[in-house]
Amino acid sequence: FGSSCLVQASASPHHRLLLSHSPRFVNMAPQVDYSGLKPGMKLQAESDGQYHPAEVVVVSDAKKRAKAPVKVHYIGYGADWDEWLGASRLRSKALKKAPAKERQRVYSLADQVARFERAKKEDNKRYLDITTVYDGSVYKGKRVLVVGSSKGVGLELVKELKKQEAVVVATTRKDVPELEEAASQVIKDVDVTSYDSMKKMCSAISEPVDYVLFVAGYFPDIKDNLDTVQDEAALQQYQIQALGPLRCVGAMKAAGLLDKKPKIIIISSQAGSTKWRFTQNKDKGGDYGHHMSRAACNMCAVLMSEELKSMEVPIVMLHPGFNRTTMTEKYSAIWDKEGAVPAEEGAKRVLYESSKVTMKSSGKFINVEDGLQIPF
Repeated sequence: FGSSCLVQASASPHHRLLLSHSPRFVNMAPQVDYSGLKPGMKLQAESDGQYHPAEVVVVSDAKKRAKAPVKVHYIGYGADWDEWLGASRLRSKALKKAPAKERQRVYSLADQVARFERAKKEDNKRYLDITTVYDGSVYKGKRVLVVGSSKGVGLELVKELKKQEAVVVATTRKDVPELEEAASQVIKDVDVTSYDSMKKMCSAISEPVDYVLFVAGYFPDIKDNLDTVQDEAALQQYQIQALGPLRCVGAMKAAGLLDKKPKIIIISSQAGSTKWRFTQNKDKGGDYGHHMSRAACNMCAVLMSEELKSMEVPIVMLHPGFNRTTMTEKYSAIWDKEGAVPAEEGAKRVLYESSKVTMKSSGKFINVEDGLQIPF
């Protein structure tokens, strides 16, 4: 029969022809749970197309035995005929179909309503109530720079960090009494559209920081489509959201403020995902300056993550979720439907995700609602 064939004596349960190179013998059986099988348990074992009485000798969890993890002894035959078998040649009520392994999610859902509904259906505590997973104590004693702190999520970040006893350096373009009470240091007249202003900000920071949160953003309440092209507004959004992070990080590097290897978090937006435009802007387009500037922001952050890799300084882009702020007030009619949260809750989401940033996550674009990535 040749080297690929084996014939055993008919007196043994191994009397069979094995065509070891034939595709018919490829084990296509589904995943099986062998945990119900115990040594000494009786079952049926197949040989030569027939099932024979046998008993379990041992069940192995070794990787090399994965295809045939059960050693059986054929009753009435010597130990020389003991054999390692898989589920396709065993019969026992103790064998169960293993539950299908849930495919690990990588990307968040583009459809905001569907995303929120899935979270409710699955009772996703992290999505529905960030306080069930958030532990702000990791920020105690840490020096945190928050760029853009005058209102909204930026202001709430400063207030929450103060509660956690962090040393907060906050920047603003104007006087904000609430900010003065919450921050350890307030640097005023900071304009992210000016590199000179960014350098001046850095000169006011006396020590390296552990975290940098770039929060500054601008989303004007205008009609922006092909019938009302808003090129000046688009350029302003680019200045703040695309070039602002570049100026900030560049100035900090020049001032030696990255020497302590801080974690850099750029607050971007799901609006910067080109792939998601086919869902979120389907059949309508629009808001050109908003989407284009956020996409450019993401490109900037990815490039900076590569340039700073040798310094072991990680940079991550975060979509801060849907927050009930003055910036999103024009969408207040859909706040409930799409799961918008108060700014203080949004701040906790941002801080929770920021605390997990490492070199391994550098260059990624993450949704703080569910911790999943957003495609570029």
